[in-house]
Amino acid sequence: MKKVLPVLLLLAIGALLGVAGHRRFLARERAAHLGALRLYGNVELRDAQLAFPDRERLATVDVEEGDRLAPRQLVATLRTERLDAAIAAAEARLAAQQAVVDRLEHGTRAQELAQVRERVAAAEVDVANATRDLDRLRKTTESGASSAQALDAADARVQVAEAALRVERASLALAEEGPRSEDREQARATLGALRAELAALRSQRADAELRAPYAGVVRSRILEPGEMAGPDRPVVTLARTDPKWVRAWLPEPDLGRVALGMAATVRSDSFGGRRYAGRVGFVSPVAEFTPQSVETEDLRTQLVYEVRVLVDDPHDELRLGMPVTVDLEAGAATAPEPGDGR
Repeated sequence: MKKVLPVLLLLAIGALLGVAGHRRFLARERAAHLGALRLYGNVELRDAQLAFPDRERLATVDVEEGDRLAPRQLVATLRTERLDAAIAAAEARLAAQQAVVDRLEHGTRAQELAQVRERVAAAEVDVANATRDLDRLRKTTESGASSAQALDAADARVQVAEAALRVERASLALAEEGPRSEDREQARATLGALRAELAALRSQRADAELRAPYAGVVRSRILEPGEMAGPDRPVVTLARTDPKWVRAWLPEPDLGRVALGMAATVRSDSFGGRRYAGRVGFVSPVAEFTPQSVETEDLRTQLVYEVRVLVDDPHDELRLGMPVTVDLEAGAATAPEPGDGR
């Protein structure tokens, strides 16, 4: 009996150690299972159809399908003969109105003032001469040497000369005062309208050159030179190469294991399993059913959520629609950038 007790004790200790080891193994397996999450999806890109804001015939299309474009790179141009003529006419009208404004701003020239003053002096001389003639005729009329008719004519000449003097003096006052403020304001307003008209034409001329809004790849060339382009007729389709993301579907039971900014690894079979760093940029707030309708409570587990994983692809190797594998690492999260995945 004494020999059996130590054996039983050793067996009990071994059993306890075995149970503890098994529990540790199960815990490691569970942690490994919960720590990694594998999803499958496809590479997505944003693209845009580039079009002109005005209707006109295409002059040139400077890109081909597959070309990689830098931001602001020229894509296509419109014919601008009529627009260039309209700009030239607007520039001429603006120059003419600018001359009008300058003349009104500067007022009467010194030479013009001098001329008006000379006319005033001449009118004063006429009044003086007419007045002397009238005085002489009055004396001779009293003695009977001149007729009353001659006296009346001399008096009329004095009145005419005085009226002419008043007119010239008024002209001098206007010349010294310069143009009216209302005329200057009207001329400035007209000049501003012509400037706005020219700016609109020049903006339209700039819009006759279609440029890439961002770096990308030409997916399709839709129009050719000579065809009519316009807002409803795009010239090319441009795919944006940055950012890229993977659209994948997350099962509902795993929703609590994914968070924004979680680190991810993207693998593509097209490049020998090459890995690309990424992060979760978007988790849809709306669930979708794998079947179109739910008939039993068991099918609730087949709810899926759209997940977008942003991918760093510095060499631009991933292509639109390419199938990839995404491995998410639980707990490995980085702060999401503003607008990630949107």
